[in-house]
Amino acid sequence: MSETRSKKDFLGRGWQFPPRLDGRGRIALVEDDRDINEAIKIILMTRKGERPSRPEFGSELHTLVFAPNDATTSGLARRYVIEALARWEPRIEVREVIVDSADAQEGKLHLEVRYFVPSLNSERNLVFPFYTIPGE
Repeated sequence: MSETRSKKDFLGRGWQFPPRLDGRGRIALVEDDRDINEAIKIILMTRKGERPSRPEFGSELHTLVFAPNDATTSGLARRYVIEALARWEPRIEVREVIVDSADAQEGKLHLEVRYFVPSLNSERNLVFPFYTIPGE
C-alpha cells in the first residue's frame, strides 16, 4: 500500500450529503477529501440538540436565521463556524473563515471556509451559503 493511500485512509468514508441511495439501494458514500466537505456541511447545518445521542453536535448558525444581515451577524457566523469545526472535524485545521455579505439584501451570506488537511499537506476551501430571513 502506498504512503499516499494510507494518508487518504485517515480521511475515511461517510454518507453523501444530503443522504441518498446509490444504484444498489444502499446509502451513497463519499471518500477521502470529499468526505471532509460533506462532514463540514453536516456539522454546519446540524442544530445543537438535534441529535438526541449527541446533543452538543452541530453549530449555532441556525440561531442567526432571523438576525439582521449586518456586521454583528457576520462576526457571529464566523465564530460559530470556527467553533463547530474545531470541535467536530479533527481532520482539518481551519485557517480562515471569510464572511461575504454582498447579497445582504437577499438575506444571503457566503461563508468561505479555508482549511488545511494535515494528513495530505493540502490547503482546501469550501463556500457555504447561509440564508437569513429579512425582517418585515
